[in-house]
Amino acid sequence: MSSTPVEQLTIIVPVFNEEGTILAVADRLQSIPLPVAREILIVNDGSRDGTRDALDGIARRHPSITVVHAPENRGKGHAIRLGLARARGTIVAIQDADLELDPAELGMLVEPILEGATSVVYGSRFMRGRPGGGGLGYLANRTLTSITNVLFGSSLTDMETCYKIMRTDVARSLDLTANRFDIEPEITARLLLAGHRIVERPVTYSPRSRSAGKKIGWRDGVIAIRVLLRLRLKGRRTAL
Repeated sequence: MSSTPVEQLTIIVPVFNEEGTILAVADRLQSIPLPVAREILIVNDGSRDGTRDALDGIARRHPSITVVHAPENRGKGHAIRLGLARARGTIVAIQDADLELDPAELGMLVEPILEGATSVVYGSRFMRGRPGGGGLGYLANRTLTSITNVLFGSSLTDMETCYKIMRTDVARSLDLTANRFDIEPEITARLLLAGHRIVERPVTYSPRSRSAGKKIGWRDGVIAIRVLLRLRLKGRRTAL
């Protein structure tokens, strides 16, 4: 008779040139209340500032945190895939290192999965309306989400959100290949093509500007559209 596996949440933190915020993120992830055991994996995507030194200090300060140093910068998607390959938890979550999203909300986001209501939860930045910040970024996010909904018959409010939480076996079944910010549309498209139901929950969002270190740009939006179109034309929706 097989026993039910003990639930654990692996939080994957891809980081590139975030020496100013990564320590605060690590401290928050260690201290927030969660309804499940946690594993924290920080993947340094070849940072060129003081992030590596900061991460070495974090490893000494928090021995339970695993730090992975990629030898070169290959992008957020590659860092997430490195983390996913090492994850030991039954559930995985992605946490950016820039503090635009509050780690304290991970507990709320993981609950529908623990309750068996769904295998995938997204934290939507727009379910409570338009957040502060630049209008161009908001318009780009809404446009990409609308294109996703038209192509895949979904009703999402935030396809590009960092907060994508799902069963680890589901994440690994997606066979992800993206290296950069195109990981966001790839994850969503492959989930929808496989017939997974994505449950959204509202989260607090404090966007930062490019001058403050935001890295995603309009070219990434064009690439996202190409990824969505390619996967829609190539893939076939299958029932689970």
